[in-house]
Amino acid sequence: MGLLDGRVAIVTGAGRGLGRAHALALAAAGASVVVNDVPTRADQTTSPAVEVVDEIVAAGGKAVAHTSSVADWRACASVVEHAVEELGRLDILVNNAGVARDRMLTSATEEDLDLTLGVHVKGTYAMSRHACAYWRSLAKAGGDVAGRVVNTTSGAGMAGNPGQTAYAAAKAAIIGFTLSLAQESARYRVTANAVSPLARTPMTATIMDEAPTDGGFDPLAPENASGLVVYLASPAAGWLTGQVLRVEGNEVVRMEGWSPGARYRSRDGFVLGPEELAVAVPRLYGTAPHGLAGLVG
Repeated sequence: MGLLDGRVAIVTGAGRGLGRAHALALAAAGASVVVNDVPTRADQTTSPAVEVVDEIVAAGGKAVAHTSSVADWRACASVVEHAVEELGRLDILVNNAGVARDRMLTSATEEDLDLTLGVHVKGTYAMSRHACAYWRSLAKAGGDVAGRVVNTTSGAGMAGNPGQTAYAAAKAAIIGFTLSLAQESARYRVTANAVSPLARTPMTATIMDEAPTDGGFDPLAPENASGLVVYLASPAAGWLTGQVLRVEGNEVVRMEGWSPGARYRSRDGFVLGPEELAVAVPRLYGTAPHGLAGLVG
């Protein structure tokens, strides 16, 4: 028996890279999969999603393709409808679709920004909205709901990266969205978590090391993150929501986000003024000389 037997998953951006690895892993664990992706080149007549479906079916699994862009609100609704109509239900949503238009801010265009936010942020938002509407309706009707949303973020969204201002903003937005969604969706038994994979994909191939040629472990292989996606999509992870987990090679890291650090309270108990902050803020960052009078750690 597989960990996901009888469950149905949608994976966006699943024609190549991380999405393909996730779709194959979910299918290997027993899930039926809607493989969503668009053609990668203007001259292509079919999406690579069809090829991934063929791989899953050849391995004995069940999958169907959907080739609309997640940047289209109505198309996102049709992906959910396709899952229910073709595979009978929906249990898992993996928001993985992404694009990269890396440029320094002063060289970026409005098109770069709109495309990046459209696929990453609007796509994640719209797909989750339509999936959660389905689960909420099912729960209100007394149906059995154990929905799972797994979103894809990035180290750039947590730490920034030169040349990726739009991408980093989008990936940071996905974290905030995940945290809010986890709180909203708990009432109808849906979890929401985010994964941050360090991986070599078509989007990152030019900046990542090449795969080892000796057949040894590849720390940047996309499939390194897929085991975590399968786990988060499974009944075993029903206790975990509103979290960000990073995968670096053969390590999984619990990210703790913007946890409160050092604290300073105004000396007179009223509003903090800029003069007092000029002394207090260096202390918060551990850069002020020790022994400054009147400061409380």
